[in-house]
Order: sequence, then C-alpha cells, then structure tokens
Amino acid sequence: MREVAVPPLTTIADSGGLADIVFTNAVEAPGATAFRRKIDGTWREVTTTQFRAEVVEVAKGLVAKGIGPGDRVGILSANCYEWTLFDFAIWAAGAVSVPIYVTSSAEQIEWIMSDSGAVAVVAENGALEAKVEDVRGKLPALEHVWRIDTDAVSGLVSAGQGTSDDVVTERRTAVTPDDLATIIYTSGTTGRPKGVVLTHRNLLSAVGNAVEYLGPMFKSEGASTLLFLPLAHVFGRMVEVGAVMARATLGHWADVKTLTDNLAVFRPTFILSVPYVLEKVYNGARQKAHAGGKAKIFDAAAATAIAFSEAGDRAGLGLKLKHAVFDRLVYSKLRAALGGQVAHAISGGAALGTRLTHFFRGVGITVFEGYGLTESTAASVVNAPGLFKPGTVGKPLPGTAVRIAPDGEIQLRGDGVFTRYWQNEPATKEAIDGEGWFSTGDLGELDTDGFLRITGRKKEILVTSGGKNVAPSVIEDRIAAHPLVGQALVVGDGQKYVAALITIDADYFTYWKTTVGKAPSATIAELAEDPDLLAEVQRAVDDGNQAVSTAESVRKFRILATEFNPENGYLTPSLKLKRSVIMKDFSEEVSSLY
Repeated sequence: MREVAVPPLTTIADSGGLADIVFTNAVEAPGATAFRRKIDGTWREVTTTQFRAEVVEVAKGLVAKGIGPGDRVGILSANCYEWTLFDFAIWAAGAVSVPIYVTSSAEQIEWIMSDSGAVAVVAENGALEAKVEDVRGKLPALEHVWRIDTDAVSGLVSAGQGTSDDVVTERRTAVTPDDLATIIYTSGTTGRPKGVVLTHRNLLSAVGNAVEYLGPMFKSEGASTLLFLPLAHVFGRMVEVGAVMARATLGHWADVKTLTDNLAVFRPTFILSVPYVLEKVYNGARQKAHAGGKAKIFDAAAATAIAFSEAGDRAGLGLKLKHAVFDRLVYSKLRAALGGQVAHAISGGAALGTRLTHFFRGVGITVFEGYGLTESTAASVVNAPGLFKPGTVGKPLPGTAVRIAPDGEIQLRGDGVFTRYWQNEPATKEAIDGEGWFSTGDLGELDTDGFLRITGRKKEILVTSGGKNVAPSVIEDRIAAHPLVGQALVVGDGQKYVAALITIDADYFTYWKTTVGKAPSATIAELAEDPDLLAEVQRAVDDGNQAVSTAESVRKFRILATEFNPENGYLTPSLKLKRSVIMKDFSEEVSSLY
C-alpha cells in the first residue's frame, strides 16, 4: 500500500474560529482592500475595517432575531458580496452556514433545509424566496426567510441596533476549532445529497495550508481574484476563505455569459476555474482565429506555447525567439481576455489534460491542477510552484496524507478531512475507517515522486462481457477535449464492447457549420447522422482511444441532440455527469449501440 504524507505548514490555535480572520485583518491591515463589489455598474472597494463593521452589524441582527450558537442558517444565492458577508456574520454569531445551489429544485431545498434543521435562510431574490415559500409548510424549524435584493442586510442591521457589540465578541470568542462551521450537501451523482460536516479546524487547516503552499498566487503584492464558480461548492468556498485569510482582494460574479467583460475591468491576478471553462477559453480563441483567417498563426502559437512549457529551462534560443514573437501576436491577447494580469489559476473538478496545462503555462498562465472533495474541504492534493507535474493533480497538500488501497482507491487523512456526515452514522462508518482514513471512491496512482494521478471512479468502473475493467473518465475527458464535443458518456457495462453517447457544443457547432458548408439554420438533431459531423466526432473518439487499450476503446457512438447541463438535471452543479439519470433517460439510444 503506497502512502505519502506531508507535514503541515500552519498550526491551528486551541481557540477561535473562522470569523477571527476578519477581525485580525482589520487590526493588522485596516486600510487594505478586502473586496471590490459592483454597485450600479462600478466596482467599489471595501476595506478590511469596513467589512469587519458590516460583519458585526449583521451578526448583531442575527443574534437579535434569535439565531443561537450552533443554529443552522441556509444561504440560497448566486455569488455576490452579501454571500460572503452572511457567511462570516453567521460564523461571528457562533452559528453554522448551510449553502444551497440556486439551481436546486424545491424538493432539494426542502431536503437540505429539513435535514440540516435550518432555522433561517437567506435567499437572493424573489424567485428563490418563492421556492422556499413553496415548501415552508414542510419545514417546522424554519423561522426566518430574508431576501438579499430587498432588505436582508438593512433589516438585520436595524434589528441588531439594540444588541451590544460585546455580544458578538462573546459569541465569536466562544467558538473552538472543533465546532461545526458549515454543512455542505454533496451534489451527488446518485441518491439524496449527504450533509458533509466541516469544522472550523477543517477549513482553517485546509485553507491555511493551501494559502502557504500556493503563496505566490495568494500572497503576492496586489493579489486579487474574481470568484465566478459557485460559493455553494466547496471549491469556491475554499477560495473565499483563502482570499480573506491571505488578504487578497476578492470580487464576486455569477453570470458566466458576462464574465469576460468583468474580468477586463476587475483584472484579477488569479482565478479559480474548472477544465470546462479553460477549454472554452482555448476553443473560443482558436475559433475566433480560424474565423478571422489566422488559423495558421494561432495553431503555430499554440504548438509553440506547449513546446515552450514542456522544454522549461531547456528551451533553446530558437524556441525562445518564436515564443517572444507569439507573445506579442497571440498570448498577450489571450491574457487580456482574462483581464491582462492573471498569472495563475487553480483547476479542479475534472481532468484538465496535459496539453492544455502546457498551453496555458506557455501563454503565461500557470494552472495548478488539484484534486479534492467536499469531504476533504476541497483541495487535498495540488500542483504548486516548484512542485509541478502536468498530467497529475500534484502532491498532497501540507497537513494531508494520501495512500492507495490495494484495490487502487485513493484514501485521505488529515486535519482538512471531515469526520462525519450530518445525522448519517451508517454513511460515516462506510466512508471513514477506525484510523481516520477517508475512502474517496476515486481510483489513482502515486508515482515515485509522490505525485497523484487520477485513473477513474470506483463506482463508475464498467466491466465488459469479456471481463475487461474500464474506467470511463479517462477516455471521456479526452473525447470532450475536442472543441465540437460538449460531453461524452462511455457505456458498455456487461456488453461486448465499449461505446459512447456524445453531445455537441452548441457554440462551436455554429462555427463548425460555416467551415463545412452546412446551412446556418441546421440543428444538431438534423445533422446527427450527417457524414461530416460523424467524421469530425470520430476524430475526437480516435484521439480519446489513444489514451486506452484496444479492449477499452470506443467502438461506436451516438450523437445526442440534447445538451447535458445542471439545468436539465444531467450534470451536477459541479459539472459532473449524472450517469444513472442519463442512462435511464437515454436507454433506447444506448440499446441502439449494441
């Protein structure tokens, strides 16, 4: 059994919790810009002192409304400044925040609120408030519903006018690291979500070590980030707390469609992303270049960026000169699309791929690919400055131990790893052994240098009728890297061979039609059997097949007219395939492949 453990870079105090960070910042750096928030179209600064004052005022309101130590308070909102304000105010009041995705159905909201026993919820707008009201009759513990876009903040501030600041101080200082900080419900690809209990120690350890480990990103002068991945996800939450802890300026954004315009104005120095977004950046730039008659220039620039990154310190003079030319012609424009100052990105949730990792590093943006789960407080393994190996998810985060079980399953242990599921002892016992090792359900390999490579998901392993075990994620990620492919789902459990359901990227499909003479009005459904479209998707499949053995390769595929996304229930909010749902709804299409 292979095991790698890395000692922590930070120590956790015996008392205090996450809210203390806000108060420490206001004392040690009173004029520092903690946030930039968009008000009436303008990004305005919020200092550490101002943020502390707002946290205290909202916390006083929560206390006045009867929120007690340990009480659960839901946050049902897209990313915004108020999300973080309420998060820290809830902690300052000694209470527990329960994030809920805005894409959640009324039934999901009911389950999370009911299971957590939340006594209050903060909803972003009328539509989300209405979802809560629809199920309020089934939530006897729920006493308050506050709405952000009307008077949630001002109303609580008014309610707390008669409460002394000392009450908040007493609540905040009574918190210990082992007290519950948040319950995050796993989006889950199957079954009802489980509530992952994360303590103040979990977050302080995982985030504190990440901030130190990724110091050049979090702690460089003028460090800032525009957070556009959901705060309801543990990945976004890690960066929220990390930015506050490192005193990096944090901004919030929720609408990915208008992200580029706001990146240009906000100009972050690092971003949090998922492979899907980075693939979109690359494919969009490539598409624009090809449409503008600059295909050869872009393709040569991309090849040069990859070669430059692969060469590292061994890059010769000729490669350096080519790189410098393309930096002026191409790379600088790509960086400008992300605001012009982005030097680093953290990527997780799925495999980015070695090629794109090298491409972005060659462009001047180092992507630190990592791995973690809600149960490990986000990243438990991550690439870092000086400890960087494309194609892997890095080494264990300081304070974390990783081992590979005899069956290949990745197991984790450390202060960042949770200790229980909320009110679900059977699930806890199944996930955590007597020595504190958490079985992730993912499969992986540790190389001789201690870098982890993800090879699949234990529960997703397909077994063909010939007895061959197939990890679908490996080939799915490769196929989906093609710009024309939206998602790929590999099937073949109990069958003679492996096949795939493939969706088409709608944006790239529009451009692709212009390159092959298809009618602009032609739909994916109309062209699903078109020879040109089939040939292009076959090229994506052929590329994916190169990553696996012949027995694991995709022999047939079916193009679907339906897109997989969180809105229609085929992807989780973190963009993972809901296999059981897809297999059920597209059972006829799967059968047609055999």
